[in-house]
Amino acid sequence: MTRTRSLIGSALFLVLAPGTVGLLVPHFIKLATPRVALPGWPLLAVLGAALALFGLAALLASFLRFALQGRGTPAPIAPPERLVVGGFYRHVRNPMYVAVLAMVAGQGLLTARPWTLAYGLGLWALFHAFVVSYEEPTLRRSFPDQYAAYFANVPRWRPRLRPWKGV
Repeated sequence: MTRTRSLIGSALFLVLAPGTVGLLVPHFIKLATPRVALPGWPLLAVLGAALALFGLAALLASFLRFALQGRGTPAPIAPPERLVVGGFYRHVRNPMYVAVLAMVAGQGLLTARPWTLAYGLGLWALFHAFVVSYEEPTLRRSFPDQYAAYFANVPRWRPRLRPWKGV
């Protein structure tokens, strides 16, 4: 896939999938649920804003890396030609999902909406099921040797502090 096609495809997928799940749904939850008085809310709001902004930056960086390094899109219908292991992928195997979850949790804290936080937990469960049942087996088949080394050294959800230097 050409760089232009992978960038366009990734941008479309970014708007449709993470844009909906990470921004639109939390926005509708915010509109539909009351704000709750959370203990220490001003500090939680600052933490939430930082978490949401970090998540957004990590998501955009990961999508860009996926398109440029992987020469494909995160969408299953147009997968990457190369295994992506740079940038945030050196710390965690699923930086896009972690970034979306950070955005959702950050918005929940920022807006004092526990239902947004509950939505984030449900979202994590769905992400986990998809990763374990579809993504990991697909990557094992597509990149057998590279993915085995990557899988053994980079955690699925909890980022490692030191970046992995393999593959």
